[in-house]
Amino acid sequence: MKERTDGISLAGASLGRHRHVCALFNGAEDAYEVLGPFILDGFQCNHKAIHLVGSGQREAHLTRLRCEGIDTESFQLAGQLEVRNTVDAYLQDGRFDQDRMVETFTALASGNTNGKYPLSRIVCDMDWAADGQSHLHDLIEFESRVNDLWSRHDDVVICVYDLAKFGGDTIVDILRTHPLVVIGGILRENPFYIPPAQFLKELRDRRTGKGEQSDAAE
Repeated sequence: MKERTDGISLAGASLGRHRHVCALFNGAEDAYEVLGPFILDGFQCNHKAIHLVGSGQREAHLTRLRCEGIDTESFQLAGQLEVRNTVDAYLQDGRFDQDRMVETFTALASGNTNGKYPLSRIVCDMDWAADGQSHLHDLIEFESRVNDLWSRHDDVVICVYDLAKFGGDTIVDILRTHPLVVIGGILRENPFYIPPAQFLKELRDRRTGKGEQSDAAE
């Protein structure tokens, strides 16, 4: 079986050094059409698959993978496929804890595995965040912070957002935290991306009102 850590294809383009992707879709059908071939290719390249799916969506997700020709039972038994519940992953005790999530993803990173797989392809369904506005501020900050982690690993991390479930302001901030974006079914360098240090400062200024004060002064 071939192994590959560079030149990974996603949505009509090859991934380079950036591997943190915001994927914007209009519903599940749109998402599976684009992500299905990418997921199948991962198994063919002996990459680990870690999928975070919504509560109650596990069996439906496995069925969709089988439609792509993926032997989900065998890959799960071998440990190459893990399907986790997003609520359990992101909202332990009912709250989103940024520091805990950084630790969680650090543990998932390829540099912390037993070396059986050269990298992981991690796909995260982000619908859980649309159900509680209280999580969004911390999530956006986390999405920016985690770029420092993924810059040290070859893993591919795709955060899947349904455009129908998030407001325009939220989507704009989400875009600013991902160096790559899939939109219209095509992978692109994200012109709206802002590096973590700069973006996190802007968030702090926004929350303390400094940004508004600067605008008023001008």
